Amino acid sequence: MSRSDLTTRPWVGLFVTCLVDLFRPSVGFAAVKLLEDAGCAVDVPVAQTCCGQPAYNSGDTADTRAIAKRTIEAFESFDYVVAPSGSCAGMLREHYPRQFPIGADWHARARSLADRTHELSSFLTDVLGVPNVDARFEAHATYHDSCAGLREMEIRDQPRNLLAGVEGLRLSEMRDSETCCGFGGTFCVKYPEISTRLVDEKCANVLSTGADVLLGGDLGCLLNIAGRLSRQSHPVRVFHVAEVLAGMTGRGIGEPGR
Repeated sequence: MSRSDLTTRPWVGLFVTCLVDLFRPSVGFAAVKLLEDAGCAVDVPVAQTCCGQPAYNSGDTADTRAIAKRTIEAFESFDYVVAPSGSCAGMLREHYPRQFPIGADWHARARSLADRTHELSSFLTDVLGVPNVDARFEAHATYHDSCAGLREMEIRDQPRNLLAGVEGLRLSEMRDSETCCGFGGTFCVKYPEISTRLVDEKCANVLSTGADVLLGGDLGCLLNIAGRLSRQSHPVRVFHVAEVLAGMTGRGIGEPGR
């Protein structure tokens, strides 16, 4: 599809993210459904790869720039770039422009990509003005705010506002919902003891609400928390917020058979 094939529909390039592609493709399908239901034309560029965070966080600037250039080229023609992840969206929007000298052509192209990049729930509410979605999910849930989504992309009220319109869903706020879960990409590998302590505290806060479902907007966090809950034998189901909003829930993250 090219821009000339569209009429007045916003043309969105979906940045799927590595974790969604490898571990939870249903999040990507849910994102496409939500965007198309909101009136967008959606493409998923096959040339996309990792956003480059692992390289960037490890100080590998050469590979970070190479990945950034590939991503910029893959998404250059779209009206908007949307990711079901505040972390990956934050990498594209906040960190790509810093990889290139101001005044350079690649800096201008990175800045253009950054200006068109949005996290999914923010794009639906802040850009498209979607007031609610047609979904039903019978559950008592609590919500985890991911660090990058909250602090880099200012994602907090947007998913909650959309979830408020889901029939049958009751949302209870956990204590310290805005505190890190301990994943942090390469952080959990470099500092496993600290990471374990943080995720244990997060699990305790989830359980204290009495909720039977945990929701969030970043799959890295959700995989981390779901794994720890499972190892502690706690029956809390975990879903990405997009799955609930799109009415595409089945087995939770980390449940057998998924």
